[in-house]
Amino acid sequence: MSEAPLVVVANRLPVDRDPDGGWRQSPGGLVTALEPVMRRTRGAWVGWAGKPGLDIEPFDFEGTHLHPVRLDADEVENYYEGFSNDTIWPLYHDVISAPRYRRVWWDAYVAVNERFAAAAADVAAEGATVWVQDYQLQLVPQLLRDKRPDLTIGYFHHIPFPAYGLFAQLPWRRQVLEGLLGADVIGFQRVQDAGNFARAVRRQLRLDTKASGITVPLPDGGERLALARAFPISIDADSYIEMARRPEIQARAAEIRASLGNPKKILLGVDRLDYTKGIRHRLKAFGELLEDGRVKTEDVTLVQVASPSRERVEAYMQLRDEIEVMVGRINGDHDTMHHTAIRYLHQSFPREEMVALYLASDVMLVTALRDGMNLVAKEYVASRVDNRGVLVLSEFAGAADELGSAIRINPHDIDGLKDAVVRAIEMPGAEQGRRMRALRKRVLEHDVEDWSREFLDTLADVSRARTSA
Repeated sequence: MSEAPLVVVANRLPVDRDPDGGWRQSPGGLVTALEPVMRRTRGAWVGWAGKPGLDIEPFDFEGTHLHPVRLDADEVENYYEGFSNDTIWPLYHDVISAPRYRRVWWDAYVAVNERFAAAAADVAAEGATVWVQDYQLQLVPQLLRDKRPDLTIGYFHHIPFPAYGLFAQLPWRRQVLEGLLGADVIGFQRVQDAGNFARAVRRQLRLDTKASGITVPLPDGGERLALARAFPISIDADSYIEMARRPEIQARAAEIRASLGNPKKILLGVDRLDYTKGIRHRLKAFGELLEDGRVKTEDVTLVQVASPSRERVEAYMQLRDEIEVMVGRINGDHDTMHHTAIRYLHQSFPREEMVALYLASDVMLVTALRDGMNLVAKEYVASRVDNRGVLVLSEFAGAADELGSAIRINPHDIDGLKDAVVRAIEMPGAEQGRRMRALRKRVLEHDVEDWSREFLDTLADVSRARTSA
């Protein structure tokens, strides 16, 4: 059994299975962010291995102790596909799709959260720091505190936290708030998310909140202070810059443009196939621009990458059908013998291919209806080593708080979105350069390593203040 000084608790382990049965590091941004600190501290990572029914003993991988949590098929269906992704996800994303409240899902969510908390308690050293990640594990902080009051506990919420009027619909709202308040530091993407959480705590639990501090009562009659603050997540910007400068990736970008018929402008959307991403709004706006004659298929192509997501959840199956019908209709109306209006790609690509796509594209469209951050916007900016390209960014994505030089849009305003797309297409090179340099300055100065360091430093400060009190 590991006695780790730092334990990360996340729904998934930071590794995937190789075809030959071995393990390889997962590509996610969280894994990249935490890899250096995990290796430095010889930390442990508690998470699910990604397939139901797997019994895997704890093992070490590249300096990190991995502690797998088993999930059976019915738990994946109820805890993950059900409560996490058919209750919490739509509710926390402004009910863009209607959330469903099922008691059997909640029971599975509680049981799985208890299992994750028990695993973390087993591997954490005396006085260790435990960092819990995201909405699948909102009960873990308090469950863990009950088991191990010696621990310093952080929690980071990667998705939005809803306004109180929406959150109050959740039948288990008190249990979720109490679960999160088990943490010493509760981190959010945006200031407004932290504010929404504090308001929910005041309304539901009647606790005192001041600035970012929340006074939490203890069972012995005492109290402690929990911090709820914004810590906007970022990317490993240097790795995108390095790839964008490689001659073979720049050559691949030119190849992509040629394969699309060398249009004057390429628009790009890159999303998980999710109803929160505003893909339908984007397609509608582009289709109308073609109908209106404001853009021509010979001149402008939209490339839409929509990577598969939650394919067993009904709302996602329906969304895929709708989008494919829209793409087919627009292409049927506007394609020519040599040019396609929309190149639709329902698949995932390696990072090198994505960087080539970013370099090949003149305009990046981020039209999220609600998004915790949207790291694709930052990836595009980091990749534009030529200081060209235009970012069209939804004001409802967390990235809009930081990337002020983007063209901001309300994706529900289709006419405004159309005008923004035309403005981006027609933007002179000098203005592109001014805007992109400002965007790149922000992304390069605040990368993912800064994010993890800032959160863990804040957690350490809270721990020191508690022990010295």
